[in-house]
Amino acid sequence: MAHMLETTDTARRSARAAPPMWLVVALACAGQFLVVLDISVVNVALPSMRGGLALGEQGLQWVVNAYAIAFAGFMLLGGRAGDLYGRKRMFLVGLGLFTLASLAGGLAQEGWQLLLARAVQGLGAAVLAPSTLTIVTSAVPEGAARARAIATWTAVGAGGGAAGGFVGGVLVDALSWRWVLLINVPVGALVLAGAARWLTESRAGDGRRLDLPGALLVTAGLATLAYGISQTEAEGWAAAATLVPLCAGLVLLALFLLAEARAKAPLMPLGLLRLRSVASANVAMLISGSAMFCMWFFMTLYAQNVLGYTPLEAGLALVPSSLAVIIGSKLAPRLMRTAGPRTVAVLGTLVAATGFGWQSTMTADGAYLTAIMFPGILMMLGAGVAATPLASLATSGAAPEEAGLVSGLVNTSRTMGGSLGLAIMSTIAAAHTGPTRTPHSLTEGYALAFRTSTALLAAGAVVMWLWLPRRTREEH
Repeated sequence: MAHMLETTDTARRSARAAPPMWLVVALACAGQFLVVLDISVVNVALPSMRGGLALGEQGLQWVVNAYAIAFAGFMLLGGRAGDLYGRKRMFLVGLGLFTLASLAGGLAQEGWQLLLARAVQGLGAAVLAPSTLTIVTSAVPEGAARARAIATWTAVGAGGGAAGGFVGGVLVDALSWRWVLLINVPVGALVLAGAARWLTESRAGDGRRLDLPGALLVTAGLATLAYGISQTEAEGWAAAATLVPLCAGLVLLALFLLAEARAKAPLMPLGLLRLRSVASANVAMLISGSAMFCMWFFMTLYAQNVLGYTPLEAGLALVPSSLAVIIGSKLAPRLMRTAGPRTVAVLGTLVAATGFGWQSTMTADGAYLTAIMFPGILMMLGAGVAATPLASLATSGAAPEEAGLVSGLVNTSRTMGGSLGLAIMSTIAAAHTGPTRTPHSLTEGYALAFRTSTALLAAGAVVMWLWLPRRTREEH
């Protein structure tokens, strides 16, 4: 009897200690919001950073890509670390590193200091981000409730990317470009305190070690490949300065795959990609990310460099797009219940492709409604609709010990595609613009980047229709 009473008391204490499900989801989403916000918040500040730290065009591109490549390259390591050492612990470690790097970036006095801080920010984000999705999926049971929670996570993440332009514009106009990074310090400290107090630890560790060589190989490969792509603008595709890093990047990525095939505890078990849902959804995210990631970069540059908007005006101009991506993310679960995730993913991608095609008709004297607002709404509405079914397909049916890894793979595919896509699109735009940099030539370069993205999205829609499974595994 005494043992039964003790067991009952322990259960009651555990029930009282367990935080509400909505609070767990809110804290995880807050971490995801910060991570995605910092991919896009610097875009509006780029012209101010150019003047403040004497950065050239390639330097501006690397303000975005230093973060994105470190983020993508170490994401799988972050996901595996969460599985082995605890999702709450990695959430706190990643957010702490991210917050400290934000402080360092905001205080940078030289261009290299800013780029280094952005890379460390990306490392912190890579540790943090996989834990956010895993915490959500662990806290909410499979089924309709989890689909709604993933939709909320997707919407908040998408909203972070979308809100970056507005938040950056307000901070640059009211204070300085430094505050697009410094603002993370008080917000990060607040989320850290809440997470330490309310999140409960979970893990699926099995004693395996982290695959640090694999993480270094994939990150170095991505960075080298992106650098080689960026060199094509100045040196051309046939120059040694371009071919050497391109080939070196491909070799490093091939070595990564070889190392993963032979490792006892690989960072990315290649057998996981035999699951149709995992492989197809991640390829779809890679293609979509390579096409869509550059949208905020080029839209903010177009608004400021061509149309003459201030940073605040450029941020405000993208508010309708910000709302559209959130609406699309919240609309997706309802559509998925009737049409299935594959159809919804294809539909969202085609809507986004329509917006990108419209945006590619931009002119140097474009009107706000037709040159920014309406095409931006279509682009981001489609992105929001497509993201939720792809995330659901990629994570459905994953074994508990692989949950963090699969979550990391979802973010890695999207961000890896985005960082390489930005390098490619920036190079295409700059090559077409030429040395004059007049409003007309800049517009032509930006328009070509949007046309290229349109073609990529159309190809991605075909891949999704042919390869994605019709339903998530738990729906069968």
